[in-house]
Amino acid sequence: MGCPKNKVDSDGMEMLLQQADLRAASNAARADVLIVNTCGFLEAAKEESIGVLQELAGMKRRGQMLIAAGCLAQRNGEEVLARVPGVDGLLGTRRWMDVMELVNGIRGNGGGKRRKLQRYSLLGDPDVSFEAAVPRPPVKAGSAYLKISDGCNAPCAFCTIPSFKGKLRSRPLEAIVDEANALVAAGAKELVLVAQDSTDYGRDWGEPNSLPHLLAALGNRTSSDLRWIRLMYAYPGHVTNDLVEVMASQPKIVPYLDMPLQHGDPRTLKRMRRPSRLEMVHDHIAKLRAAMPDIALRTTFIVGYPGETEEEFQGLLDFAKAIEFDKVGAFTFSPEPGTPSAALPDQVAEEVKQERYGRLMKAQQPISLGKNQAFVGRMLEILVEGEGQIEGSGDPLLLGRSYRDAPEVDGLVLVPGVSGAPIGSIMEVHINGAMEYDLVGESLLAETFVSKKVLDIGY
Repeated sequence: MGCPKNKVDSDGMEMLLQQADLRAASNAARADVLIVNTCGFLEAAKEESIGVLQELAGMKRRGQMLIAAGCLAQRNGEEVLARVPGVDGLLGTRRWMDVMELVNGIRGNGGGKRRKLQRYSLLGDPDVSFEAAVPRPPVKAGSAYLKISDGCNAPCAFCTIPSFKGKLRSRPLEAIVDEANALVAAGAKELVLVAQDSTDYGRDWGEPNSLPHLLAALGNRTSSDLRWIRLMYAYPGHVTNDLVEVMASQPKIVPYLDMPLQHGDPRTLKRMRRPSRLEMVHDHIAKLRAAMPDIALRTTFIVGYPGETEEEFQGLLDFAKAIEFDKVGAFTFSPEPGTPSAALPDQVAEEVKQERYGRLMKAQQPISLGKNQAFVGRMLEILVEGEGQIEGSGDPLLLGRSYRDAPEVDGLVLVPGVSGAPIGSIMEVHINGAMEYDLVGESLLAETFVSKKVLDIGY
């Protein structure tokens, strides 16, 4: 559950379990071991994770093991055990590589399946470094996440991550390159680099500008089968000239950058303990667009932060309109226990948060539409992710992503009248339609799959 970083850890656990002669079960009822890799970032995510654990605990059969892993287990382990008595073990955020130690510990150091289970927990830092390479399962849909670091040094007043992830720990460059090559060999056409703060990579070694070197190594030392390298979670102030240069010069690095800014008014940003000098952000954006005119820029904002006045919210709207981000995600503020922001005065009413969220997204829609319309008439490569059907007619609809769209968070390129393209393949598409979040295209090679039809899908 939760973010792509959890997905990477889950993949690692899966492979370690398989190496220990366990195999995936077709459904929860048949499994001997149930593992929920939880999210504990926001209250809503915490409750969702608790709900899944309670559901599985309610259907447990005798001898079946239920493990709560990941962020919620690390952050609120005692609460998990209290609210879900059926949980047999806790596995912390930096202990996922010890999953078999936990499984064996719960079963009395490797006892048989019928042996009585006992509660067992592995939390905190492991004796061995989390940087050790772990095999990953076959890549699905041609895209894979690649985690380059864990933990975070940023002092954001609203964020709980440092409390359960700890300080930044960067993975060695060689380990990352080795894992990248293994993922490409397993079918990856795209690697999506993730971390809590990707641009802080190497700072814990005393080399804060190490990300450009890592990107260059990934670009130069992976096979031509790898087509796209995508960078997520850049921190404002850490987008250096070297980073802009390597992004612009390395063919495999797509012109796309996700830079979560959280707000656009300096007063709110100061209360958030975030970089508040907006001139710096404008400078970053100008350099990125000068070096890569077709770059797709994504950001996220929090609305309804404590003390956010109507004037400050208008500052956010004005900032978003001035920058014209290609992609914008937004969240309403959630007061997380233990964070400085939870104790701030002037908490914003929930109905005001929702109203401001709606206004922000409404303001972004014409910007997003205009950005998409600029690509009508152009050719784009897409990574094929799957197929669907056009509502009403039932005609086939191919689903893919261009370099402008990160998996799971951005839009799609829809290709009507085409089916049968291999998932994970790269296809060239002529863009002939645009909506607020998605593009519509026509494959010039569609006759190799099925006959094309001219279809009206409402754009």
